[in-house]
Amino acid sequence: MINFKSSCLIVPSEPTPNGLLLLSESDQAMQWTHAPVIIVYKPNNNTNIIPFSIETMKNSLSRALVHYYPLAGRLHWIEGGRLQLHCNAMGAQLTEAYSESTLDEFGDFTPNETIQHLFPRVDYSITSIEEQPLLLVQLTRFPCGGICVGTAISHIVADGRAAMNFTNAWAKLARGEDLGCDEMPFHDRTMLRSREAPPVRPCFDHIAFSKPPLLIGCSDTKAEQKKETSAVLLKVTKEQVEELQKKANQNMVLARPYSRYEAVAGHIWRCACKARAGDNCQPTRVRLGADGRNRFKPPLPQGYFGNATFDAVTSTCLYADLLSKPLSYAAGKLREGIERVTDEYITSALDFITSQKDVAPLRKNFHVRGNTDINFLGNPNVSIGSWISLSFYSVDFGWGKPIYMGPGILHSDGKIIIMSGPADEGSLVIALCLQTQCIDSFKKFFYEDI
Repeated sequence: MINFKSSCLIVPSEPTPNGLLLLSESDQAMQWTHAPVIIVYKPNNNTNIIPFSIETMKNSLSRALVHYYPLAGRLHWIEGGRLQLHCNAMGAQLTEAYSESTLDEFGDFTPNETIQHLFPRVDYSITSIEEQPLLLVQLTRFPCGGICVGTAISHIVADGRAAMNFTNAWAKLARGEDLGCDEMPFHDRTMLRSREAPPVRPCFDHIAFSKPPLLIGCSDTKAEQKKETSAVLLKVTKEQVEELQKKANQNMVLARPYSRYEAVAGHIWRCACKARAGDNCQPTRVRLGADGRNRFKPPLPQGYFGNATFDAVTSTCLYADLLSKPLSYAAGKLREGIERVTDEYITSALDFITSQKDVAPLRKNFHVRGNTDINFLGNPNVSIGSWISLSFYSVDFGWGKPIYMGPGILHSDGKIIIMSGPADEGSLVIALCLQTQCIDSFKKFFYEDI
């Protein structure tokens, strides 16, 4: 049980720019809900005490918001399902809480209903978007001396890398250090606006915004969306990762061997097909994300604060091909999807979003149950994101490295995230949500087929 001690709004400690901050087209296509993440710490000494100070956390957050001032603003709806960001320093919400349960009682932190007590939640049915803080934080302390930092950041404002940069900056300020020039966020979002004035003509066929394949015999996804789902965390050792890479690259002559992500994601895709036990002629595809920061010409600043991750999809494949051909087939399809995301492709994607009279159907609200057909990525498809390159395990508020970092919510069938293991020695952790009836079979195939 969680007891809440206090909740307050934290505003920037110094005056910040005031007025509208232009949202990019890639921002407009993101979910307007909050993406929750939990970061868990344990005492690393014999005293079972973490040097925690609520005032230090408040003051450092206030200082961080000077640099990351968009997080202290508010969103407003405008025509066409679009949003405006008002930088008005209204503040972020910080809640202090205490748990009657120990950290061990939360198990491996699988993103289920129990874990949802460790991060701030917004009731979207009663709170208008204009009233919602864009950043909410819950600091939960445990009787065993542990601490959980639960954050929820509006995805309209930041993607995973931007959120990571902010959290690391806040942690550094909490340690009493100053941010260097190379750690400052970059807020000019005009770089990700469409480069054409309406009407625009996208140069590519952006199938990432189209409906994915349906189950054979179904005309929509309503029945699949009603089925119960379950989330699990799967641990993959360094040796298991290396074995999957070896299988993916076996008998292949490639200029660049398949990566950990490509090999593991290809394995996940194949196991999902097996566990779902569909028809051999069942079409399926994977949606994945590609960070566009280094794909632009010239590249975006690494401190770009906003959404610079772009959707890519594999070509549509058949179950029979995925399961009868070697792992290299699935890994190759994933690579093809990722490599399509070039500077020209991204520019065309921005043009495509600009050309839409209403962008609402494009949004992927994974954190709200009941996605529309176009955004439902479950059976027979999957969405496999990568957090492997996000250095959340470097987030040190003065308490040492966290023992766990991961998503707070995962309840959409087919939603999967691949993360680095906490020891940073090459292992991985996979957060995965599938229909409950498929979970046991998936786990069996996942480990047996390695």
